[in-house]
Amino acid sequence: MAYDNTNSGMLARNKRKEKDTHPDFSGTINADGVDYWMSAWVNEGKPGSKMEGQKYFSIKINRKESQIGASGPSHVINSDFDDIPF
Repeated sequence: MAYDNTNSGMLARNKRKEKDTHPDFSGTINADGVDYWMSAWVNEGKPGSKMEGQKYFSIKINRKESQIGASGPSHVINSDFDDIPF
C-alpha cells in the first residue's frame, strides 16, 4: 500500500533566506488532495497584545503552479462534442 500524504505537510528551516522578508521555514502541505507551498515566519507578540512576549508562527500557503495557473487548471479537456445529439 502506498503512503497517503493527504492532509499532511512538512516545514524545514529555509537555508536560502537572504532577506528579513524571506520565510524562516518553508515546505509543502496537501489539503484535501491539493498541493500547496507553505512559508512560515517566527514572530514575537507585541507589548499589550494577547501574545505579548510569546513566539508564534505566521503562516502563508500558495497553491502549487503545476496544478492550477492564473487561467485555471493546467490540464487540457477535449472539447470535441460534435457527436452528442443535443
